[in-house]
Amino acid sequence: MTNITLRQLRYVAALARFRHFGLAAEACSVTQPALSMQIKELEESLGAKLFERGARHIRLTGLGEDIAARARDILRAVDELADVARTRRDGPGGRLRLGVIPTIAPYLLPRLIRDLAARYPGVDLQLRETQTERLIAELREGRLDCALVALPVSEAGLTEVALFSEGFVLVRPEAEAARPIPAPAALPDMQLLLLEEGHCFRDQALEVCGLRSGARHAGLDGSSLSTLVQMVGAGLGVTLIPEMAVGVETRGAAVAVQRFETGRPARTVGMIWRATSPLSAELRDLAEVVRQSAEAMYHAARLG
Repeated sequence: MTNITLRQLRYVAALARFRHFGLAAEACSVTQPALSMQIKELEESLGAKLFERGARHIRLTGLGEDIAARARDILRAVDELADVARTRRDGPGGRLRLGVIPTIAPYLLPRLIRDLAARYPGVDLQLRETQTERLIAELREGRLDCALVALPVSEAGLTEVALFSEGFVLVRPEAEAARPIPAPAALPDMQLLLLEEGHCFRDQALEVCGLRSGARHAGLDGSSLSTLVQMVGAGLGVTLIPEMAVGVETRGAAVAVQRFETGRPARTVGMIWRATSPLSAELRDLAEVVRQSAEAMYHAARLG
């Protein structure tokens, strides 16, 4: 019988992800020769190559693609066994690997971190900020427990729980504060500034303007909401930002913030996790903590 170890599967999954022996070894906290030896032993045990090793590139063979996918499934199942034991042993105060998209993280996390520490004093919170597509991939791979994103994601195998809705506001140069508020459909004619490709908020902003998600536009792109607001302050155009970002991003900027009078554009923020996760009950409790944190954040902003 072929003797395949979990260690070998972890090394295969890492090498398939990074396509680089050094990076895979670093991710697995082993030396490169140790990782290479385990991969070679697995290939010898299977009687076939899993990777094509070039001078600069590493590619998976057809069998390697299949083995890597199965390895990820097995490793995720093993991690879920550990989660079951951890939940039974530690309750909801153990490790929590939470992913958050960039248009939520800087604004909600300060309040949420405090609330989680108060609710679950022993929680080991591990945060990951990146775009939705990457968060979904890491959820599927078992490297995250849950993620805060804009809904819907409509991905098979993931549970979605809507938490709250928040509006978008128009940010324009301070000198234009007295001008009438335009209809969302008129924004593309005003040099609309958007986040760069890959951010879900970019597609949401395009949809607000009646443009197809993913469509090209004549405005400028920025890497963050902060960059967009500063570009507006310099007179380069207008932009949309979510309500939760107003207090942080417009403080001290030469901009005017205006709320739409009709057809208020908004997004739904929610939490997602694997439908098979043994932490599902705990994650539903966590989702309620997030909702309460957001409510408290908005309440504090109104008082301020």
